[in-house]
Amino acid sequence: MFELPILTDLKTILLSNQPLIDLRAPIEFREGAMPCATNLPLMTDDERAAVGTCYKRKGQQAAIQLGHELVSGVVKAERVAAWAQFVKQHPDGALYCFRGGLRSRISQQWLYEETGVFYPRIQGGYKALRRYLLEVLEVLPSTLSIHVLTGRTGAGKTELLAQLSNAIDLEYLAHHRGSAFGHYLEPQPSQAQFENNLAVTLLQQSISTLSLVFEDESRTIGAVHIPKTLFECLAQAPLVRVEVSNEERLERTYQEYVVKQFATFVQVNASTALEYFSAYLLKSIEKIARRLGGVRTQQVWDLVQQALSHQQKTGELELHLAWVKVLLLEYYDPMYDYQLSRKQSRLVFSGSSHEVEEYFRSLRPV
Repeated sequence: MFELPILTDLKTILLSNQPLIDLRAPIEFREGAMPCATNLPLMTDDERAAVGTCYKRKGQQAAIQLGHELVSGVVKAERVAAWAQFVKQHPDGALYCFRGGLRSRISQQWLYEETGVFYPRIQGGYKALRRYLLEVLEVLPSTLSIHVLTGRTGAGKTELLAQLSNAIDLEYLAHHRGSAFGHYLEPQPSQAQFENNLAVTLLQQSISTLSLVFEDESRTIGAVHIPKTLFECLAQAPLVRVEVSNEERLERTYQEYVVKQFATFVQVNASTALEYFSAYLLKSIEKIARRLGGVRTQQVWDLVQQALSHQQKTGELELHLAWVKVLLLEYYDPMYDYQLSRKQSRLVFSGSSHEVEEYFRSLRPV
């Protein structure tokens, strides 16, 4: 009896972005997976549920037998063919199931029988990889030299981070822009997926430098939250503030939350774009209504309705600048100034986008 190959060096797998087959059912994959994994399940959600029910009622052997019956013939051939295609494209990859057990071994065996390829499985499977990444999130942040980029809404912090090779964009990983208006059409990753993506990014970045830059964020970014250890490090890190004119901030915010956002709705369905764009704006305002107060909420609401009515009649977006300006200067700015006043002692540098970028570059490497 030959031995099927097993990989045990989890760090190397994650650092190298090794292509992976995730054999778990789609429902498991959606809850969290490795960033470089492709879901090519051994069983569908329904098949997995049936096998699980059989296991509880009749035991392991009956469940295994049922699994082989469900995944046989044409169904089996199609799934092995999908794995074989992946192997052909990624001969340096590996596969995993939840614990690196039965599903991985069966898939390895079938792949060998059909293609003659010994494709390795990861010892411990997703559970071991996940445990390792949680340890990274617990230990690694405190070993880093962290600076936090701060600035008012619309100051171009995301664009500035993109210019730095040692920056980690938490909003990108969370697929959310970090404000009431910050959600995208596509859903955010699950908490586990966000943590997995973040941990792998931290691990990979720490190989080249221990000096990292993050944007100033709340604990929660949309529906996900920053892990405790990292957030505590961010909350104590030196602050670097980027300063931009109100005119530039207004134009950038208008482009991001009006022009680009409406364009995404048009791309999905031009005929319903205005309807869904309207709902997006009004729902976003509702999220901050309590903090805005009744009078200002009504003011912003009226301005939005006027802009939408004008947009419907003419197709023009410029009237949206009015409510964007009110929110920017009368809501977000005072809130930011208050928050900054509470952490003023951590501020180590302020300047233009170019000056801040040069300051960050002067800090490396560590």
